[in-house]
Parts: sequence; structure tokens; C-alpha cells
Amino acid sequence: MGIFEPFRAIGYITSTVPFSVQRLGTETFVTVSVGKAFQIYNCAKLNLVIISPQLPKKIRALASYRDYTFVAFGNEIAVFRRAHQVATWSKHVAKVDLLLVFGEHVLSLDVEGNMFIWAFKGIEEHLAPIGNLQLTGKFTPTSIVHPDTYLNKVLVGSQEGPLQLWNINTKKMLYQFKGWGSSVTSCVSSPALDVVAIGCADGKIHVHNIKLDEEIVTFEHASRGAVTALSFSTDGRPLLASGGSFGVISIWNLNKKRLQSVIRDAHDSSIISLNFLANEPVLMSASADNSLKMWIFDTNDGDPRLLRFRSGHSAPPLCIRFYSNGRHILSAGQDRAFRLFSVIQEQQSRELSQRHISRRAKKLRLKEEELKLKPVVSFDCAEIRERDWCNVVTCHMDTAEAYVWRLQNFVLGEHILKPCPENPTPIKACAISACGNFAVVGTAGGWIERFNLQSGISRGSYFDMSEKRRYAHDGEVIGVACDSTNTLMISAGYHGDLKVWDFKKRELKSQWDVGCSLVKIVYHRVNGLLATVADDFVIRLYDVVTLKMVREFRGHTDRITDLCFSEDGKWVISSSMDGSLRIWDVILAKQIDGVHVDVPITALSLSPNMDVLATAHSDQNGVYLWVNQSMFSGLPSVESYASGKDVVNVKLPSVSALTSSEADDDMDRQVLENSEALQASSFSISQKQIPELVTLSLLPKSQWQSLINLDIIKARNKPIEPPKKPEKAPFFLPSIPSLSGDILFKANDSEADGENEENNKKDQNSMKNFDALESPFSKHLKSSWDSKHFLDFTNYMKSLSPSALDMELRMLEIIDEDVEEELIKRPEFILIGQLLDYFINEVSCKNDFEFMQAVVKLFLKIHGETIRCHPSLQEKAKKLLETQSLVWQKMEKLFQSTRCIVTFLSNSQF
Repeated sequence: MGIFEPFRAIGYITSTVPFSVQRLGTETFVTVSVGKAFQIYNCAKLNLVIISPQLPKKIRALASYRDYTFVAFGNEIAVFRRAHQVATWSKHVAKVDLLLVFGEHVLSLDVEGNMFIWAFKGIEEHLAPIGNLQLTGKFTPTSIVHPDTYLNKVLVGSQEGPLQLWNINTKKMLYQFKGWGSSVTSCVSSPALDVVAIGCADGKIHVHNIKLDEEIVTFEHASRGAVTALSFSTDGRPLLASGGSFGVISIWNLNKKRLQSVIRDAHDSSIISLNFLANEPVLMSASADNSLKMWIFDTNDGDPRLLRFRSGHSAPPLCIRFYSNGRHILSAGQDRAFRLFSVIQEQQSRELSQRHISRRAKKLRLKEEELKLKPVVSFDCAEIRERDWCNVVTCHMDTAEAYVWRLQNFVLGEHILKPCPENPTPIKACAISACGNFAVVGTAGGWIERFNLQSGISRGSYFDMSEKRRYAHDGEVIGVACDSTNTLMISAGYHGDLKVWDFKKRELKSQWDVGCSLVKIVYHRVNGLLATVADDFVIRLYDVVTLKMVREFRGHTDRITDLCFSEDGKWVISSSMDGSLRIWDVILAKQIDGVHVDVPITALSLSPNMDVLATAHSDQNGVYLWVNQSMFSGLPSVESYASGKDVVNVKLPSVSALTSSEADDDMDRQVLENSEALQASSFSISQKQIPELVTLSLLPKSQWQSLINLDIIKARNKPIEPPKKPEKAPFFLPSIPSLSGDILFKANDSEADGENEENNKKDQNSMKNFDALESPFSKHLKSSWDSKHFLDFTNYMKSLSPSALDMELRMLEIIDEDVEEELIKRPEFILIGQLLDYFINEVSCKNDFEFMQAVVKLFLKIHGETIRCHPSLQEKAKKLLETQSLVWQKMEKLFQSTRCIVTFLSNSQF
């Protein structure tokens, strides 16, 4: 186990596998593939309802029936009931490409033409196929469909062009259609009997009568691309939808035999699947651009409009960064999209608007992608001014302007930042000040300029006046950064020159040369350290105040793609094209962990809480999340689970956070080992504790403070008014008061006396039983006092509420006074002495300092008089006082020293 363990991937909506639509009751669900897992969406709002566990190989085909989902991966078929795998069918030798639900059976067809028939009723007992057949001749299957009303018959299309009609019951080919001299890419049955639509690779759609082997009508795509998907409308409209390899959806009118409408910008890539929902004017489409869309036909002219959609990046992200305290991730991709992903709920993920792209694309008859801004190469954000004005600045590839975004409304801002209008060059770096008022941008020509984000007006440029230059750097500016007080601005040039500027006066304060070309810089505002990445694969850390290099990290063997600081500044995390992710400890000046993945990391970001690490990878469209195990495992130190200088091979996170049963067993075993390691090493933690310091209990402040003020709390919680007396009965009827306030009439005196005597006996018996009971508190005290029991007893006391702990201590109170010899033998007296020994040990070890002070105060308040009256307890109390005084003197000296330094610095004028 390393510091960061794979968690899950986000941003994946669909892949190149056709989806499967099913209807359950009044709701419709669509099952889509996302690599090695599948996801099920509810079509009512396209919200995600089920994510499957990870499969060993990528999914090649999908089919669904009610609660069952059939998934082909490799040459095997997995059967899922909801998200739980119930069976695996293994009979194919070649890879399975096609699945079809056929009544109570499932047909599977591999690339070599072997078709197997499986029964999915009683799956657990029947894991073998109930039949199989071999397609004849040179026939590579590409599609399979069951024509309506054709009993036990399926139509199979081929890559060579012909189609074959098979009876799966008799296992005989009934008829072979010659085809049209082009590969069959899709095939779908129509609501009309004997009619199917066949799409070909040459862009033609043939509506064919298979009973008469006659063609009814032929349509042709204008784009000449292959017909990749087909679907007939089932709500009574004579419509046929077709999708092509260029992302265009065409709607054909079957009555008029002509094109009715075209959705030109439906998708950015090839259409994978189309499906008209049953008896609804809604068309669902999926594409290789990682999007799923629903179109509704409710306009007057019959043209479809976009109803709802889910989408992710269609090209790998270039830059990522956590936002909104780690709940969201800003991501900029090669697809020219700027997106906001939600780590918690994927329904909140969205693409930031670029101002009416769809409307302008329709007017100009262009694709939306052509009108979007160029890919983002760098961006910065500040959350402090999110509600006031634009708080994100982006630099785009080969673009001389920087753009601002208003994340409050998820739109492109109204201002465009244009530095150096006399000689515009592409902007390469940007940074927003800590106050959120200013943006600093650097260009490829060495120009650095500051802008006001609220107005978009330039507030001056930074010039190196020492050499009388009209620019800041000789070459390209690869990075800029601002400190936390708007005092300093740091910039870096490609040729290795680092410069520190006065932020307000825009004057050069200091500079130094790294000695090699720089690629990237990252500045940590809290500790004032600047991390630089050079082309020699070395990470160097500089103190910008003293102008000295304080750390140097070597280990990467290829170009470093990205790096970031942890929020506390103790770690530097870096990634490289060699596939490694390395964690460097700034204080220890060494690598503490390293992992290697198959796909190189191109961008990374660590959440402000340091609990989640996000990475982007080359040729991967999603964002991958890694969990910080040091925050959840409870292990004592990083050395116990980090790999140090070794680099461990790990797999990328899967789309699903769920695992199979074997993975669950491994996880349980790992958690058990971790808990055992924690128990075994828990006492040794205090031995490794820094001698001059103390450890706190990490309990809520209210829990240990309530122990000190229990009397005040009880007094405050008393009722303001005393309970009212019950209404008096007539003088001639003797009565007694009751809890409810009702009048109860007395029985005769003899009956009352007998009843009182019986109640007294019950009370005495209950007291005897109460004395016989032994609480966990007493059991802990009677245990042998070693290091493990000290820790167990402390944890037990922490788990008690203040009132419960107060009650446990009061149960040991000695009220009646006995002879000294008899008192010493009483269990309460012995337990009080053991508690004093326990307090002496814990105070001397300085564990759970504030909690122990509160418990000792409560203990002395209850048992102080008993301790004062007995010499044996007095000796232990005296020893506790000496230990407490010694510990507190050391702590007070540290407090006084810190207070003096703070007072001196706060009164100083700089």
C-alpha cells in the first residue's frame, strides 16, 4: 500500500460500444459501456443509478433484459443482476462481438462466426450453452437483428456484404441476401412487418422487404461516411433516424421517402448508437465523443431539439485543478472544452459556456468545435471573489489574448485581456493574486502585464530597467506567481532566469539564474518556496526571500509533466513521461513514495484537504482520483506504508469504486492487517513522541470542556418553575399525589403499610443486584496495568460522554466511613488508587493532554476528600502533583517563548 491508492475515474460517459435500452414499468433505462465497466442511466433525467464492478478486459458488447445485464469481454460473457455478477459464460474461442436478447435466451456471436445460445433462467444451474451453430462460408458477422414476428429467426449482416437468415431452432440457414456490394455496418427491424433497414459502409441506407427480397426505398448520406447506427420511430410517426461517422444525425420521412431534417452538430465524433424510446417522440444517441444525448420531436416543423445530455471530454485533458474546497475539479482538454467536474455527484458536472456557440454555429453553418476557443494551456483561479466578478483566467494555445470566466454563472466573462497590443505574442502563463483583484499574464515575447479582473483594464507592465529593456525576460515567460500579501511577484523565463518583482511598484527587486532551461514553476504562498522544473529532469526548490536553493530532487528519467505542493507545504508531488508519480518530502529532503502507471500522467492536482489526488493521462479522456491512505488508514507514520525510493507498479483507478468479491476479500484482509499494525504500534507512537512536546486527544472541544463545567450545565438545565402540586381532593377522601398529576385515592392503612414494606424489599434487592454488576470502567481498572491497557482505557474513556464519565467516577465514591483496615480492602478504595497511578503515567507521558487535565480535575473534585483523609492516597496525589508541575513548567516555558516572539513581531514596523 502506498500513500495514494487508486479510487475511481470520473468524466467517462460512454465508449465505442453500442448501448442497450430497456423498459422497466413506466421508466426507461440505458446501459452504456465505459471501458471495463458499464453504467446504467435513468432516461427520465439521465441520472446515474448503477455502476458495475471492474471486469478483467474491455467490454465489446452489451445486452440487457429487466434486471439482467449481459456483458461480452474477450471471449467470455459476464451476467450481472443489477451490479452483482451472478455467472460467467465461457465457451467461445474467439472474441465475442455481438449479443442479442432473444426471448428467454441470449445469442452470442464471435468474430469467427460461432453462435451460441444461452438460457438465462436458472443461470446458476445452467452455465453451459443450450445450442450453437456455425455461420457458413466466408462470412464475418457485423450485425444481428431479430425481425418482428419471425419465430426463432435472426438476420445476420456481414463485412463482405451479404446477409443470412437463420433459424436458431433447427440451426439451418433459410436464405442468403446478396447485399449491395458494401459492408453491412448496422441493421434494425421496423414496426412494419417483414421490413428492415440496413446501413452500409458506403453511406447508403436500404429499407428492404426480407419476405419478398425487394428493396422499398434507398437513402444516401450526403457526407459519404459509413452508416453507423439506425433506429425506427415507434410512436406512430414514419421516421427513420440514421447516424454517420461524421457525427451527423439524419431524420428520414418514410412516407415521403425523403430527408426531413439533419442535426449537423449532434456529436463531435462518429455516432455509435441510436434508439427511439418506445412510444415516445424521443431519440437517444451516443457517440465516440464521450457523450449521451436525448432529442425530442416537439417542434412545429418536426425538427428535433436537444432535451438533455451527459458529456465528458472527447479528448485528453491538458490542465486540471481542484476548486471549491476539493468538491469540484476544473479541467481543460484538447477538445477545446473547459469543464467543471463534481467529485461528489456527477450530475453537477458541466461544460462552461463559451457564449452562444450553438446559435453562432447554426448561423455560420459550422461545427461548434470550430468556433470554440483554442485548447487551454494554462489557467489559474481564485475562489475569494467568485460572487463578485470573474475569478478564472485561461491562456490558450497560440492565442495572444487571455480570457476570463465567471464560475458563479459557469460562463465566459465579458473581458478579454490583451497584453502588449503593439507586439502581440501568444500568452504562455497566468496567475491571479491572492486577493482575487488582479491577474498577471506572461507572453512568449517576454512581456508581463497586470490587469484588474473587475474592469479588465491594464494596471501596468513589468520592465527590467537594469538593462533598459522594454520587456521582463529575454525569451518566453514560462510561469508567473504572486505571494499571499501582494508584496512580491515571481516570474520565470525559458532561459533559466528567475526574477522577483515588487508587485505594486512593478520594479525588479532581485534575480538569479538557474543554469538550465526552465519548463514550469509552482509557488507555495504559505511557506514561500518556489519549485522549478528544468529540462534536466531535476526539481529545485528556492526560497525567494533569501534567493537560495534549499532542496534538489532527482529521480525522474523523462520530461516532467506537472508538479504541485500539498496544502501544508510539506510535500511536492511530481509526474513524468516515464510513467512515474513521485512524492517528495520537503522537510526530510527525500522521496518518500513513488508509483508507476502504464499511461504517463500529463497533469495532476492535490485537493486542499490533501485527501484526494486528481491526475490526467495521455490518451485518456477522464480524470482519475487517488485517495490519500494516510488520512484514512490510521497508520502511525508515513514510513510504515510508503515505498521510499522504490517505485511500485499500480493500475489506474477504474470507473467504478466497487470491486469484485475477491477484491473485497483482499480489501478486508488489508484493513484487518492495518488495524492489527495500528494496535501493535499504537503504544510505540508515544515512545517516538518528541520529548518536549505533548499530544492532544483530537476530541471535540465541547466534550472535554463539559467535564470541567458539568455542575454549571446541570444547574442551567434545571427547570425554571417547580412542578405544580396536584389538585387537592375533598377533605373526607384520603388521596396521594401521582407523577401524572391525577388524584389517586389511598387504600386503608394496613394495605399501604404492606405495600411500602414490599417496595422497600424490592429496592434492597435491586441495590444488591446493582452492586453485583460490574461496569466496563471497573473491569478496565482491574486489568493488569501495562502499555496496552493504558491505551485501551484511554480510548474507552474517550468514547464515553461527559455525563457517563462523571457517573462512572461517582460510582467509586466512598460515602460511609469504615475502619481504616476495612476501608483499604474495599474495591472502591483500590480502584481510586489505581486511577491515581494511571493519571501519573499519562501526565508524565504527556498523552491526550487537554483531555487528561479535564478528567483529573473532575476526579479530584469527586474524590478529593477521600484522598485527603488517607495517607496511602496522599502519597500518590503528591506524586501526581510533582509530575503535573514538572510537565506544566516545560509547557509554560514554550508558551512564554512563543508569546514573546509574537508580541515582538506584532509591534515591529517593517
